[in-house]
Amino acid sequence: MDPVTAALAVLFLLLALLTTGMWVFLAIATSAALALYGIMDFSPDRIGAIASRILVRSASSWELAAVPMFIWMGEIMFRTDISDRLFRGLAPLVRRIPGGLLHTNVFGSALFAAVSGSSAATTATVGKITTNELFGRGYSESLALGSLAGAGSLGLLIPPSIVLIIYGVLAEVSISALFLAGVLPGLMIAGLYGLYIALRCSISPSLSPKVTPDPETDRPLEIIKNLAPVLGLIVVVLGSIYTGWATPSEAAAVGVLAALSFGALTRQLSRDLLVKSIGGALRTSCMVCAILACAAFLSSAIGFMHIPRDIALAIERLDMSPYVLIACLALFYIVLGFFLDGISIIVMSLPITLPVVMQAGFDPIWFGVFLVVMIELGLMTPPVGFNLFVIQSISGRSIGKVAVYATPFFLLMVFAAFLLVVFPDIALWLPETLSGRSQ
Repeated sequence: MDPVTAALAVLFLLLALLTTGMWVFLAIATSAALALYGIMDFSPDRIGAIASRILVRSASSWELAAVPMFIWMGEIMFRTDISDRLFRGLAPLVRRIPGGLLHTNVFGSALFAAVSGSSAATTATVGKITTNELFGRGYSESLALGSLAGAGSLGLLIPPSIVLIIYGVLAEVSISALFLAGVLPGLMIAGLYGLYIALRCSISPSLSPKVTPDPETDRPLEIIKNLAPVLGLIVVVLGSIYTGWATPSEAAAVGVLAALSFGALTRQLSRDLLVKSIGGALRTSCMVCAILACAAFLSSAIGFMHIPRDIALAIERLDMSPYVLIACLALFYIVLGFFLDGISIIVMSLPITLPVVMQAGFDPIWFGVFLVVMIELGLMTPPVGFNLFVIQSISGRSIGKVAVYATPFFLLMVFAAFLLVVFPDIALWLPETLSGRSQ
């Protein structure tokens, strides 16, 4: 069987299993086992030996220890008043910008993303605070929900990002360099969103009513006090990584300790908060780690079939332009985003696409950032746009309506992806400058 046919057979088998409602990790493992049995004619005993060895090795990866820690930190932040303080601290800073409090969705998501590492946590936490405030003050529903859908996805790109950790583990590249590479693209996307909101509201002032200043919360000391918890967590987590004091996995534990300390100092830490935060983190972490372990099995199965090598050689023979290749991959990932979540997309496709893009001369650090941007686009597209479901549950609006509201921000992110391709230094400048990486 030729490599393209084999790759499509595995992909269609996986999609078919997913449509039955099978758990994602089980569908991935089943696809890998059936591919080895049906295409490679491996015996069940040999498949079992391969699976057990790979699953144990993958589940024991030290780098994955960061995933449950970052998820737990996000759960603690969600259950304390850190997010409320974030809104109160940002509100005085954005009142004079065209669009007013609409910018709290963008800037709040960018700041919260810098400590949560999760898009769903960012969207849910910021959305629960801002939507009621914005609706109650008469702001445009389309801009309020659309900007939340777009900005909430920054949780995947701005470090520390769980998805970047997963990419780093699977692609075997520096997670610290990936974190650095995500900073400028994340800020660029946030800037594009803020500029769009300001332009829309300058043209149509009725979209953002004037906000009366609040002398109580507008005082500089009050602003600093409200923003201090989030800024402190950012400094603790990222500072411990880039000073060399902690690895990304250790920094996640430091972040959890800092979040718990804040809860204790503000008398919000309780047995109920601990139980609920640990329970939420445990459920999400088990799902993510099970998917990753089974994805490693699928990667090995694809390797046994020589699919990455053969496809890379086939593309090399086609003499396809690198930009045409990236355009085709972008379309491929956007389509996958219609049906799958980001983690599943990465673990399913990376064994095939990473060798191809490296063969075409692209930097794996740059490709990691580009891939995350593609996944962020999927978060804003039905039927499996996770951000859309989160916003639907918060606002009570239909998925279709939320998707329409998110369309301008989807297009802005497409433009950001284009800029990233044309100017790769947007992602590579920081890691090359601060980490001393060579291309």
